[in-house]
Amino acid sequence: MGSARAGFRIALLQLKVGANKTQNIENALSKIRSAVTDKGARVVALPECFNSPYGTQHFPEYAEEIPTGETSRNLAAIAKELGIYLIGGTIPEKCPADSKLYNTCTVWSPEGSLMATYRKIHLFDINIPGGITFRESDVLTGGSKLATVAIDGAKIGLGICYDIRFEELARLYRNQGCDMLIYPGAFNMKTGPLHWELLARGRANDTQSYVATISPARDSSAGYVAWGHSMVVDPWAKVVSQATEAAETVVADVNLQTVDEVRAQIPIFSQRRTDLYSTKAVTT
Repeated sequence: MGSARAGFRIALLQLKVGANKTQNIENALSKIRSAVTDKGARVVALPECFNSPYGTQHFPEYAEEIPTGETSRNLAAIAKELGIYLIGGTIPEKCPADSKLYNTCTVWSPEGSLMATYRKIHLFDINIPGGITFRESDVLTGGSKLATVAIDGAKIGLGICYDIRFEELARLYRNQGCDMLIYPGAFNMKTGPLHWELLARGRANDTQSYVATISPARDSSAGYVAWGHSMVVDPWAKVVSQATEAAETVVADVNLQTVDEVRAQIPIFSQRRTDLYSTKAVTT
């Protein structure tokens, strides 16, 4: 496998998000710089909806075009300045081609170029009586394409928040040879305590991959209160690094040799009875 499978250090930025978009972006840039200069991160990942409050009433106001909008330009510039890979959390995306809004993750290279965009496939439409009711589909349109990026010998698959509940998406990424799954997300105070860690560890166990989940910091005064607890889970499904609910940076070393070892020792991928069942991407 050699040094190409060594891995990298990743920093998850659990950011405080407020109503001022420019302040949100400037705060993200400051924390990105600190994660690289102080903690030695090669890859930095931001949370879901980091430039905007999370809520269907906010998405149209904060939406931008990609890659020409203010947020994209700033992410491209800092990735290039620091020479890092930047998983740009998500922002509300305004698409000029169809005039629709999407919840979109961008990935930026050390040269500041746009490596990938991923639009949230599974929209968060739920109704828990006495808990929470939320309908992203009132404003957003779901994406229809998977997205992967290659970083320092690793192949990484992208999902967003509610996507983590759908094991078929993770399976498709594993079938494509992904070593890591990254999910910017903002679980709430009802589902967060129950399922946030469970799902991250479940997807890691299913695919024998690293999994990173990146939440905004908790703001109890916000209209939508995020659970927090951003974390990195290894291919053994062990939580190797985790935040509390506050604004903080989580750092972990992703060791691709661990991926190879787990898959060799418990070879479920080759033992799958694809004569009886399979998960395959639909091509149109």
